[in-house]
Amino acid sequence: MLRPSDDIYGLQASILKTIASPRRLEMIHLLGEMGPMEVRRLAEHFGMPQPAISQHLAALRSAGLVEAVRAGREVRYQLVDAEIVAACDLMRQVLVRRMARLGDMAASFSSQSPAPREPAEAIR
Repeated sequence: MLRPSDDIYGLQASILKTIASPRRLEMIHLLGEMGPMEVRRLAEHFGMPQPAISQHLAALRSAGLVEAVRAGREVRYQLVDAEIVAACDLMRQVLVRRMARLGDMAASFSSQSPAPREPAEAIR
């Protein structure tokens, strides 16, 4: 039996799957900072061919995260909702705190462990 919340979780999972790409996350942040951009400018920024950029943008469009807006002869891509950047930033903050905790754990562990010994000479 499907629950009403299953629909929203399914949509959320679909969006998270789409942005589970470092390049797409970076595009989201860049569009959030710089505003609408043409494929050409995105390709120059990332040092990637335009078709590769277009594929990433198509995935982001399909997920409803970006939209194409015609400006004269150019087509610019922009975020549909700027809050996506805030959501990505929040996740980044969670990850930074997690890494800090893991770093603290590693430092604590290494201070409790005996110092490594020099390797024994190789048997001749």
